[in-house]
Amino acid sequence: MPNRKALVDLQLPLAFEITSIAILLAIIVADLVLAYRRPHIPSTRESSLWVAFYIALALIFALIMFFIAGPVHAGEFVAGWLTEYSLSIDNLFVFVIIMAKFSVPRKYQQEVLMVGIIIALVLRAIFILLGAQLIENFSWIFYIFGAFLLYTAVRQTFESSSEMDEKESALIRLLRKRVRITNDFDGAKLRTTIDGKKVFTPIIVVFLAIGSTDLVFALDSIPAIFGITTSAFIVFTANVFALMGLRQLYFLLGDLIDKLVYLKYGIAFILAFIGVKLVAHALHENELPFINGGKGVPWAPEISTMLSLGVIVASMAVAVSASLLKIRFDKRRAERQSIDAA
Repeated sequence: MPNRKALVDLQLPLAFEITSIAILLAIIVADLVLAYRRPHIPSTRESSLWVAFYIALALIFALIMFFIAGPVHAGEFVAGWLTEYSLSIDNLFVFVIIMAKFSVPRKYQQEVLMVGIIIALVLRAIFILLGAQLIENFSWIFYIFGAFLLYTAVRQTFESSSEMDEKESALIRLLRKRVRITNDFDGAKLRTTIDGKKVFTPIIVVFLAIGSTDLVFALDSIPAIFGITTSAFIVFTANVFALMGLRQLYFLLGDLIDKLVYLKYGIAFILAFIGVKLVAHALHENELPFINGGKGVPWAPEISTMLSLGVIVASMAVAVSASLLKIRFDKRRAERQSIDAA
């Protein structure tokens, strides 16, 4: 990953960045208002149309960036967006656990998810600013980012859904001890009145649980996308586009998300690949005196954005295809067993 700071400054006009962020924030606000004014259970068709809309919007943005900033930055955006989209799907597993744990009425899950996504955007914006400053001043931070992603990939591979559920349960118990809440929902209200006293509803605890989960995922996703581009603008917009369609994707996939058993391995492979890429880049640009005398390691490979894009797409395609094949195989085996039992 070559040093492209000057190129970024020249090819991404400030007016384009400000206009893009303003439009994206306006879309997020409109989506939030719509979710609160029309609490309902979206149909499969509605969810599909919204997911397709946000994907098309991201691709249109990439096309605009191609003409304004050139193919390098457009490719970085697409690769970063796909990376964040892949990692955001991992959020859905935990969202499913939290929603089930608190028995959140499906009618109000849109609002809960939207607030969770807003929390995620705020946290990631903070991490992006911090990450950009660290990269600007300390090139060796890529060693830490790379090592952290490799560790995360290993944890992702061997951590089961039941272990994740246990962690969430411990967090929920802790929150219940600290906050006085009722066991019943009152629509989507944060507080309600019982026997003349104001108490919190489970919605507040759900928000806190999702917020803490978003914090953990931000720690994983931001180093991952900085392995593709060092442009804070591209990193932020890729995160926004990845998270905007997450709420609709949650309802579109529904119960299928639990059945995509190989998806976590695809995500783990992507994290490991980007971790290796970051370490290789750190070696290539090395300034640490105890590594090769403070000079760059000449044999360290530089992995291109296009190769990264290919690996990301292939990893997700293989993981999803393998999961769908397993679902079909399990269904046929269950049918045969039912026939044999009869």
